[in-house]
Amino acid sequence: MKNKYNNSRRQFLAAGSLASLGLLFAKPSAFAFASAKPDSKFGGVQIGCITYSYRSMPGSIDEIISYLVQSGISATELMGDAVEEYAGKPANPVQMRWVPGQPRPTLTDEQKAAMKKYQEDVRAWRESVSMDKFKEVRAKLDKAGISVYAYKPNAFSPNNSDGEVEYALRTAKILGAKSVTVELPTDPKQTQRLGDLGAKHGIYFGYHAHLQVKDNSFDEALAQSPYNSMNLDAGHYIAVGAPHTTASLLALIEAKKDRITSLHIKDRTSKENGAKNLVWGTGDTPLKEILTAMKKNKYKFPATIELEYDIPAGSDAVAEVKKCVEFAKAILV
Repeated sequence: MKNKYNNSRRQFLAAGSLASLGLLFAKPSAFAFASAKPDSKFGGVQIGCITYSYRSMPGSIDEIISYLVQSGISATELMGDAVEEYAGKPANPVQMRWVPGQPRPTLTDEQKAAMKKYQEDVRAWRESVSMDKFKEVRAKLDKAGISVYAYKPNAFSPNNSDGEVEYALRTAKILGAKSVTVELPTDPKQTQRLGDLGAKHGIYFGYHAHLQVKDNSFDEALAQSPYNSMNLDAGHYIAVGAPHTTASLLALIEAKKDRITSLHIKDRTSKENGAKNLVWGTGDTPLKEILTAMKKNKYKFPATIELEYDIPAGSDAVAEVKKCVEFAKAILV
């Protein structure tokens, strides 16, 4: 996933202040809307949203829940940062922003030492933290009318201990998630390890791929464990270009329907057309065909909005996610 929004912390805080002022002077009807429970299940198809979509906005867990409600989203793939911060995860002492497509910042020896200590502190915290705060997050989500079908903490790399992985799986279960999501590892030993731990806790690992995705990318992991599954991204699949087509994408979804735990949807053009992220309905991703197939075939997995196109001037992520919800609803209802 590419972060195209490089707002500074000062801009984030300013946006939060403006949002607060907007609520302060809002009409009573605005508060009624904010407190209403959302429903984004249409025609039997659950439309969800990965909370990464709100990365351009301030990101506490309460703010994220508010964004989901305002967007009309009733189910989510929840990123882990805000959840762990609420639960008291140690703060990272090395704050260096990396822009995808640019060289990664070089750490000084002092920063490397600080990062090593930080990772050790996080591991110790994860392996010993109480689940009480995570139960509080679940209560907040339940009150807002939002279910969590997938959880994505940054805890599933080969460098994370089994204790960290199992902590994340326990957390996912408390949040109500059926699966956790992670980028597809390149080492089959890692997918075997994760699949085994997933089976131990009854939580699926949904593997996500970007432009390296092929029809057989997930096959080895799927064969290793019934708890290894796919977090397929329809937009990235189409952006690869030939030989990927609408027909091959729909065929892949049908063939793997019982091994897909969530499907990311976005509108991208093919490689031949620049592999761009565009406003829904203007790219090459067959959104209508995908959603229609999900309804017709009664697929059980959710369709997850992942907002990656440039936000138009005068709009924000909440408004754009809401547009995506309405786009899907128009097809499904």
